[in-house]
Amino acid sequence: MKRFSWAIFLAGIMGSLFFSGAVHALDEKLHAQLDELKNATVHSTLSYDIIESLTTEVGARMVGTPAEKKSVEWAMVKMKELGFDKVWKEESQAPDWQRGELEVALTSPFHHKLVALSLGNSVGTSAGAIEAQVEMFESLEALSAAKQNSLAGKIAYVAFAMERRKDGSGYSEAVGARVNGASIAAKRGAVAFAMRSVGTDSHRFAHTGVMRYSEGNNHIPAIALSNPDADLLENALLRTQPVTMSISSTASGKLNNNVTIANVIGEITGSENPEEIVTLGAHLDSWDVGTGAIDDGIGVGITLAAVNHITKMKQRPKRTIRVILFAAEEIGLLGAKDYVEKHKDNMMNHVIGAEWDFGNGKIYKLAPGVGDTSLSKLKEFAGYLSPMGVEMASTNNAKGQSDMSLLGKAGQPAVNFYPDGNDYFDYHHTENDTLDKVNQEALKTNTAIYTMFAWYAANSGVDFRK
Repeated sequence: MKRFSWAIFLAGIMGSLFFSGAVHALDEKLHAQLDELKNATVHSTLSYDIIESLTTEVGARMVGTPAEKKSVEWAMVKMKELGFDKVWKEESQAPDWQRGELEVALTSPFHHKLVALSLGNSVGTSAGAIEAQVEMFESLEALSAAKQNSLAGKIAYVAFAMERRKDGSGYSEAVGARVNGASIAAKRGAVAFAMRSVGTDSHRFAHTGVMRYSEGNNHIPAIALSNPDADLLENALLRTQPVTMSISSTASGKLNNNVTIANVIGEITGSENPEEIVTLGAHLDSWDVGTGAIDDGIGVGITLAAVNHITKMKQRPKRTIRVILFAAEEIGLLGAKDYVEKHKDNMMNHVIGAEWDFGNGKIYKLAPGVGDTSLSKLKEFAGYLSPMGVEMASTNNAKGQSDMSLLGKAGQPAVNFYPDGNDYFDYHHTENDTLDKVNQEALKTNTAIYTMFAWYAANSGVDFRK
């Protein structure tokens, strides 16, 4: 009986320590407001409805296309409909690129039509089709190790396959070939560059994405093969006979003329400290394949819905909450670069930010990038999210996803939310990035978390730089 009583006593002590810590350390009023927001958002379909509107009424939104311009007007109208106090756009310039048409085939010793996409910024085959022998490399590093002129007259092919991981970290290991492979191949004499798509699916859809030419090298066509067609090519290369491939492309390469792009910005003005800004970000542009539902329609839906839910609270947020729909993320974070330049004198008033530009499953981790003192306060908020399956990362170096990382480098504190990204790169940059792929149940939870984060950041009074 004494042992039982002692166990109860210890349990009480541990419980009081726990509940005096992260979970119940939030101010009682703030805790109740977060509860109110959670109850209002966790079953709402608003963010999905916004994505449906964007993908149906606009669709794919590649820089320089009429649909990209239409998306800017769509976003401004949508923000006003959703109750934003202020809505405006900030224009800048971006280089134009046109995909054109592409035909790819194995021509010997076997003939097969292959599914492929030109990589963004790639030149075409200006003098008709290129037909040449294929030389395979297991990785970008292996290609880099090839001797000068060893690929003269050949098509260089990198076979590296991206690994599926929950946090998407396999992407960083594979994307270097997409960005730099063509320049490295050209330096060794290749007439074209091909690669296995940076993706984790087995569907016959190729994955596009931006590539770069380094100065001083020839500009050669760059393409990505669908994973099944990469398998087919590699099987052909297992034979003893030379394998040749034909590539015919009308991709424009980087055009001399620029096009106008625009960040679309909307906010709900703070009631007590309107000069202090909490930022939520997503990118409005997409590639010209699919309808940009996951990349980054989800981010657009979450951030716009979050502010709409907050407008329905009885109290207004103390700080301003600003949504930035960045332009031209896909071709190099150009909208974000312009935002930082335009707002560099006001960056100290950007108190904290978070972006959505990865994932389709539920958020499972919060990674902070704040001052040492404010870290303990952010842990209180993370404790509140814990029953929703969100853990706090042990690191404190987050800068923000994608575009928001440039604001982070300019001094804005940040939070990175990590959603389950196991299936993200099945659809990323493909014709298969469409509305039906959006995980609607996860979307509801993630929208609730972003909404509560925005409210917490705007009302906690925490200086996240300290």
